[in-house]
Amino acid sequence: MIIMLLGAPGAGKGTQAVELAKILCMPHISTGVIFRANIKEGTELGKLAASIINKGMLVPDDVTFAIVKDRLSQEDCADGAILDGFPRTIPQARMLDEYLESQGKKLDVVINIVIDEQEIVKRLSERRVCPECKATYHLGHRPPANGINCDVCGAEVILRDDDKPEVVQKRLDEYHVSTEPLIEYYKEKGNLIESKGVNGIRDSLNNTIKALVMRNV
Repeated sequence: MIIMLLGAPGAGKGTQAVELAKILCMPHISTGVIFRANIKEGTELGKLAASIINKGMLVPDDVTFAIVKDRLSQEDCADGAILDGFPRTIPQARMLDEYLESQGKKLDVVINIVIDEQEIVKRLSERRVCPECKATYHLGHRPPANGINCDVCGAEVILRDDDKPEVVQKRLDEYHVSTEPLIEYYKEKGNLIESKGVNGIRDSLNNTIKALVMRNV
């Protein structure tokens, strides 16, 4: 079974995808994680992705699809996977459909996480990450113990460039143009379900699990 999480930047796709992967014993495929790993390693893909992501723009469809296709072809994805951050455009969705069909598979469920846009800007602008060990925090509900340094390794936590309010708004504008049309795309295919995103991580995850149960997943 292949499950995809859809939603605006900051809706909680990544957090929920990680937890669902544990619950369902499925690999979690995150384009964001893959890109950030390449950025840290200084690969050509990383340099390209950094120049685009830090401006609040989306990485080109063909580059993103090639990465996801390679990951889906690996052995641990034979029985399914959870997609986080892909597809983000109609062309990417069509590429994915064609690839899965060629493998005798399909995208079984698309979970659209619905959340207020003002909450997204607030949520992302208060997010912090450790530049060393990549531990994540939130100043509102899960800050570092002393408010400044990572609890794991002691490095000073930072606000990522793509979490700055002005960049977040640009990401949201890009989402409305490029990604939001996927909602109607998957509605027409009949595999879209909705889950209410709320402040509490556990409550948001419970909403998604309930939606999946109602879908008989």
